[in-house]
Amino acid sequence: MIRIATLSCLLLLGSYAVGHAAAIVGKPAPAIALKDTDGKTVRLADFKGKLVVLEWVNFQCPFVRKHYGSGNMQQLQKTYTEKGIVWISICSSAPGKQGYVTGPEAETLIEEKDATPTRFLLDPKGVAGKAYGAKTTPHMFVIDPKGILIYNGAIDDKPSTKPDDVPTARNYVAAALVAAMAGETVEVSATQPYGCSVKY
Repeated sequence: MIRIATLSCLLLLGSYAVGHAAAIVGKPAPAIALKDTDGKTVRLADFKGKLVVLEWVNFQCPFVRKHYGSGNMQQLQKTYTEKGIVWISICSSAPGKQGYVTGPEAETLIEEKDATPTRFLLDPKGVAGKAYGAKTTPHMFVIDPKGILIYNGAIDDKPSTKPDDVPTARNYVAAALVAAMAGETVEVSATQPYGCSVKY
């Protein structure tokens, strides 16, 4: 029973004991060079001078389904990309693991869910995910125009799979973006992510 409870906790909140997160708030964000759904290489450096959101995603994860099923993630993407912010969704699921998608499969899912990320990147070898220490889906990061990480953690403060929790949740990503756009310090810059473990 104790072992089951422990595993559930790791699934829900992610584990900081496994691996070492290379993405540290206040430090330069690790470089990224991944293929998008069209097979084109996209680099994080391409977006220097802009605020960037990184969203680790696995569409089969119930925590991700909560945010897409409620329309929360799509609304965040639309709201902030319209303000000139770059939103990059990244799938680090390995081939044969839950959530793995090819480029065409990802494009179909993006269209079905009416998602509007700036780019959707494929990370089947987990290179970017491990560089950032991405533990869960979703796991969110915000990078300032100088390439410095200013937020690392959960999307909000309601670690559940219930869509009804979205309206009353404190959205850490939105708060970080609002502060950054206003030239203010991000009040909550690091939280523990929750969701399904990234399927490396």
